[in-house]
Amino acid sequence: MKHLVVTTINKPTQAMIELAEGAKNSGWKMIIIGDRKSPPDLQLPGTESYDLSRQVETGFKFAKAVPVGHYARKNVGYLIAMANKATAITETDDDNLPLESFWLDRPLMQSAPALQQDAWINVYRYFTDLPIWPRGLPLNEIQQQCVPRAQIPVRDIACPVHQGLANENPDVDAIFRLAFPLPLDFQDNDPLILTGRSWCPFNSQNTKWFPEAFQLMYLPYHCSFRMTDIWRSFVVERILFGNGKGVLFHNASVYQDRNEHDLMKDFSDEVVGYLNNNEIRNRLLELPLGDRPETMLSDLEKSYELLIDMGLVGSDERELISAWRSDCERIWEGA
Repeated sequence: MKHLVVTTINKPTQAMIELAEGAKNSGWKMIIIGDRKSPPDLQLPGTESYDLSRQVETGFKFAKAVPVGHYARKNVGYLIAMANKATAITETDDDNLPLESFWLDRPLMQSAPALQQDAWINVYRYFTDLPIWPRGLPLNEIQQQCVPRAQIPVRDIACPVHQGLANENPDVDAIFRLAFPLPLDFQDNDPLILTGRSWCPFNSQNTKWFPEAFQLMYLPYHCSFRMTDIWRSFVVERILFGNGKGVLFHNASVYQDRNEHDLMKDFSDEVVGYLNNNEIRNRLLELPLGDRPETMLSDLEKSYELLIDMGLVGSDERELISAWRSDCERIWEGA
């Protein structure tokens, strides 16, 4: 069964209500992960809600080890979905409202234009003519020229991660939000695959994962909140591309009614990415990793050890990664 994982500290939003209804109608299981500030009753019809105590009752080491008050508690939802033998896990946030296409069955194997050049790719420019870039793209790359879509060869590639875009309030950084007007809608263009050494940040607001990448879903805790899913995407691309896999980017299947944010705080939290994302990419590409599924968990550990050594992720992350690995191994042994 397909699973939908969301974390929230709010009373049920319109997005949560529509996600719950859509999941029920589509035969998906929706898992809601709570935190310290979450309302006492998170239950929506047809969903499974996990407050802090119920998360610990799962028996996952990670659920006991991870501190409260952080988006990375979403990892517990991933583990629950894996233990339920999910055939796919889609994640989103409580301010993303699903479009009809959100519930489409996009397969693992994809045939689409596939970029594999040694470069950062501003994927957003393949879905709009406007000067826009995704959160996490190095600022010195936002003016790059894109290879015309017609010149990109079509390839058949297994894509264990599908990143959908978001209309109205797309996932852009604080600099864009401070400098340019929103809302903005993307064009309904055909999907695009990245593989090889073509990198683009992807987020956790509209992302589908297949079992081939479940073990890589880990969100780091001891780092900038605005970089947790971005740095995860770099680790995922390094490992998946090294295994000959791809990441699919497709047109918007949600629109965001964005929760309130302090844009200057977001900017402050994003500076560490502006200053280091190029170096992270270079260092990860130099890191000797495996090239088969059996090494994914050890490759994950090595990748985050690198980020710890760079001073970008705190050393306390080691305990959480160890717990994640232990839980994943136990799930896989029982599969």
